[in-house]
Amino acid sequence: MSQTKTISQSALAGFVAESNHIEGIGEVLESEVIATANFLGIPEVRVRDLSILVSKLQPGAKLRTEVGLDVRVGGHVPMPGGPEVEPALAHILHSTDGDPFDVHCRYEILHPFTDGNGRSGRALWLWMMTKQHRVNSELGFLHTWYYQSLNRERS
Repeated sequence: MSQTKTISQSALAGFVAESNHIEGIGEVLESEVIATANFLGIPEVRVRDLSILVSKLQPGAKLRTEVGLDVRVGGHVPMPGGPEVEPALAHILHSTDGDPFDVHCRYEILHPFTDGNGRSGRALWLWMMTKQHRVNSELGFLHTWYYQSLNRERS
């Protein structure tokens, strides 16, 4: 992929704040902004990279590779925890040159970690948007997501 479009520190802090707000988290830790900035700087996302990010955003959360590490998100019950979760996540990450909307949805449906999936999924979306030069710092995640969902349905 080509050179990443940079995002300003204030726009990145705003993104992390919005992402936390979606989860009902009121404060933004500097360590979260730094972890997200470091994540945006990697050339290719692997399972290990997401595990590192999640460990910074939600200490104690882990990849659901053990049987019994099951989660429920409202009415959605993702695939059960077990050894199939990591290859399923790796498969999603092989699509990061595709549509950020699609990859984000697939990531959230899998819900690969015990916690921190929303924030890490949005960071993955932002990583893809910056790599594809599609990020608009002024709009923010929810505004951009809204237009992506409308465009998806129009196609």
